[in-house]
Amino acid sequence: ITFLSSLFEEAKKREIHTCLDTSGGVYKKERREEFERLFQVTDLVLLDIKHSDAKGHKELTALEQMPVLEFAGALEMAQIPLIIRHVIVPGITDSEEELKNTGRLIGKLSNLIGVEALPYHTMGIDKYKNLGREYPLEGVADTKPEKAKKAEKMILEGIRESRRNF
Repeated sequence: ITFLSSLFEEAKKREIHTCLDTSGGVYKKERREEFERLFQVTDLVLLDIKHSDAKGHKELTALEQMPVLEFAGALEMAQIPLIIRHVIVPGITDSEEELKNTGRLIGKLSNLIGVEALPYHTMGIDKYKNLGREYPLEGVADTKPEKAKKAEKMILEGIRESRRNF
């Protein structure tokens, strides 16, 4: 966090727009002051939401979801514009229920300015092989871009539902 804060501070001195692309998994409330320094020089955040529920998130990433949600809340409090990104993984994050729940999960964030449904791709397979590791999504096919566009519409529908009920 310290390095990134310093980098963004230097960028801001040069009037360079700063954007953080993250899964938010390293956020810890106990380190909020460190993050506050970063927030002061961050113009935009692209935040990955891997799954709409804690169990699915843990199964997909082997990490807890709570830090990601706490990070999103901290960004909202800091009023940093936020774009949520959600990878459409066939059989895992592509069901109508999952997509609408993702929208409901993020829909009440007042700093939310955009949503991107990204097609899953298999470009990471070779990286895993080169590291001698088993690829956790072996056998999962790429998502077609048109399916990602349809998924984005379902996420937006979930956002609208959450805002009607707010």
